[in-house]
Amino acid sequence: MVFFRSTNGAGPYFEGWYLKHQSPQGKTLALIPAFHIDDKGGRTASLQVISNDEVWWLECRDVQFQYSRQPFRVQVGQSSFSSQGSVLHIEQDGLSLHGKLHYGPFTVLRSDIMGPFRFFAGMQCSHGVISMGHSLEGTLELNGENLDFSNGIGYIETDRGRSFPRTYLWTQCIWDGPEGGSLMLAAATVPLPVGGFTGCICSVFFRGQEYRLATYRGAKIEEWSSSGAIIRQGGYRLEAELLNERRQALRAPVEGRMERTIHESLCAEVRYRFWHRGDLLFQHTDRYASFEYAFTN
Repeated sequence: MVFFRSTNGAGPYFEGWYLKHQSPQGKTLALIPAFHIDDKGGRTASLQVISNDEVWWLECRDVQFQYSRQPFRVQVGQSSFSSQGSVLHIEQDGLSLHGKLHYGPFTVLRSDIMGPFRFFAGMQCSHGVISMGHSLEGTLELNGENLDFSNGIGYIETDRGRSFPRTYLWTQCIWDGPEGGSLMLAAATVPLPVGGFTGCICSVFFRGQEYRLATYRGAKIEEWSSSGAIIRQGGYRLEAELLNERRQALRAPVEGRMERTIHESLCAEVRYRFWHRGDLLFQHTDRYASFEYAFTN
């Protein structure tokens, strides 16, 4: 385990993990543990808790924070997150969250979602996918409400760098059943020390197969806005259309400091359609999709 050590040894730097949990009854909970180092070397940690209806922010200046990437493990005070599951013991004004969740085997990507982008010096932010999907067992008690995630499904990703992109779109969904699947799509303006570009990364799991669409594989962004995105790569075409959203305010990093406010829908209604050479591989409308569009002048 590492205690507050970034990969470059100095700020500005942040690293965070996004763990999403969905119950069969439609209850959804996301947890975002993170640590941040500002340009003066000041170090803090945080945990954001996002439910269907509310968001809580915990800043942990005096609480021990530890993490490990291999194997995946994060410790924030008395709460821990790992490949085995999450154990939560949080008691503060307005938030009481306790319980234990067990995770089934992770669905991992065959290669880094960033591809060669991960070698680009000076990138603001690097994205990673830890699990495209896994089973859940266990219950949590959130402010007196029992949340039973047994037979549920989960998803985990990570970000690290200095700042979130100025303009970006991100959406994720996972669904169960005979035609179950999982999808993550991100598009962003990417500044570099010289120039920059607009790029996308995407992984689609369907019927046991991964489809990878990314700028480094020739994907083109045909459209993207606060209403969704359309990307094309060879004979593949993916459309994500936002139908309904319920945005909540979250904190995001700017030069290692959690000073930016973004708005994410933990449970948006999004329609996804995926074609190959004109044949519709699937159409899926998800009422528990995550959707986020951020724009800064």
